[in-house]
Amino acid sequence: MESPEAKIVVGVDGSDCSIQALHLAARMAPALDARVHAVACWDFPKMYADYIPPDLDAFEASAGNALTAALGRAFGPEPAVNVSQELIRGPAPAKLVEASADAVMLVVGRRGHGGFMGLHLGSVSSACVSHASCPVLVVHTDDGHRADHFWKRSKG
Repeated sequence: MESPEAKIVVGVDGSDCSIQALHLAARMAPALDARVHAVACWDFPKMYADYIPPDLDAFEASAGNALTAALGRAFGPEPAVNVSQELIRGPAPAKLVEASADAVMLVVGRRGHGGFMGLHLGSVSSACVSHASCPVLVVHTDDGHRADHFWKRSKG
C-alpha cells in the first residue's frame, strides 16, 4: 500500500508573517519530500451574530481572495508547483491543528492581523505550538520587535 504524500501545512491570513511562512515552507518542502498545503481559516465573527445577519458567502469569498492574494505575494502570478490550498470555516487555532494532524510540519507566523503589539507569540501560534501533534515552526519577520528589545528591558 502506498503511503500518502507528505505535506507541510501553512496557516495563511495574508499578513507578512504568513507570507514568510509560505516562503520558508516552500524552501523546506524538497528536503522533507513534501508539498506545501496553504490553509486559510474563516468564520463569521460571533460578536456580530445577534446584530447582523451573516453573509457567509461574502466571508468565505473574502477569505478566498486573501488566500489567493497571499499565494500571489509569496510565489508570484504563476501557480506554484507542489502547493495546494484550502479554505476552512472555523476558528484558526483549532482548524490549523486539525489540518496538520497528518502533516510532517505546521508552519505559522508569529503574529497575524489580529492581536496585540508586543506579544512574542500570537494566540493562533501559541495554540498551535501547544496542541499540534506534529512539529510546529513559528516564523518571525524582521518587524523591529526583536529579542534585543527583551534583553534591553530585562538588563535594566
